[in-house]
Order: sequence, then C-alpha cells, then structure tokens
Amino acid sequence: MVQETYLNKKARESEIPESFVYGGIPEEKPDEKKIQENKFSELDRYINLYKKEPGQLIIILQKAQDIFGHLPEEVQAYIAEKTGTPVSEVNGVVTFYSLFSTEPRGKYTLDICMGTACYIKGAQELMDTLKDNLQVDAGETTRNRLFTVKSTRCIGACGLAPILVVNGEVHGNASSGEGMKIIQKYRKGEDSESKKH
Repeated sequence: MVQETYLNKKARESEIPESFVYGGIPEEKPDEKKIQENKFSELDRYINLYKKEPGQLIIILQKAQDIFGHLPEEVQAYIAEKTGTPVSEVNGVVTFYSLFSTEPRGKYTLDICMGTACYIKGAQELMDTLKDNLQVDAGETTRNRLFTVKSTRCIGACGLAPILVVNGEVHGNASSGEGMKIIQKYRKGEDSESKKH
C-alpha cells in the first residue's frame, strides 16, 4: 500500500513540466517578488495534485518546505486557504513534526543526538564544540545559511554513540574532534563549489 502510494505520487509529480520548476534565465536575475510568485505557482501545482485526497497535508507541507526552505506563517495560511483546512490544523502539523521548520535552515542541518547513550558518551561536548565553532546556539542557523545546529532525541543507533546526523547522513562515534572534521569537510565542499561558478 505504501509503495503504491509512493509510485502514484511520483507519477503525478511527473505531470509537472520540468520547465516549470524555477531555474531562472541565466542572463537575468529576477527580482524577489517574481521569485516568490514563482514559488507560490509551483506550490499551487502540488496543492492541486494532492488537495482532494484525505491525509495529503503532510505531502503538501513537505513540498512547500522544499520550495520555500521553511514554512513561515504566510505559507501555512496560503496552504490552509487553498486546501480548505483550518490554519490551526496546518500549524498544528507543522509544529508537531520535527521535520518541518518555521525558520530558515542552513544548507546542512547538523542533528546531534541527545539520547541517554549519546549524552553519556559525549554528545554535550560535541554540541558545545559545534556551537562555539559555528557561533550559533542549538536551533539556530549560521549567518551564511550554511549550517543549522539542532539537538534531537534518540535516533535508535545507540551502539554508535555519540551520533551526528548531517542531512540524513549518520556519523557514529562523533567526538568533538570528529565533529570539527565533518564541518571542515562540508566547508571545503562549499569552497570548491563556489570556485566552479
């Protein structure tokens, strides 16, 4: 059943023309208002695909977060209006599930597991090291929007404690020193990307 739903989702999304997804014309840099309009137009296409099916609010919210990078009140109210769902229900889903964010996130989300095993094995030191190095507090994003540091509950891999998860990639036995190496790896990747452009 789940696989069938996933395949149906992929088939419907393939109906959205590739040319629609905003990439911009290389010679022009559109203004911020036009970019926002394009994002809402893209969101409309996903809403129209899913709004008539019960239980599809989470998929619509995931698509909205992919498009906007986060789910500010304006986007939540827009989804509520377009789907005929009360704003309180939309906001309730957004604030209940940790995968959603109402604030902009960095390109790389650093989730430090603070479950008992990870905490005992040094997760707090790892958290403190990352916060000091990146000059942010837990739940905050660096000014350059490269990193967001978050604490998370147990992820169920206690044998690898302490654990640092970067955009879904699990790094086990992540000491403070290991955490810094991981940060440097992602920073170097960004430096080489910017040199290509």
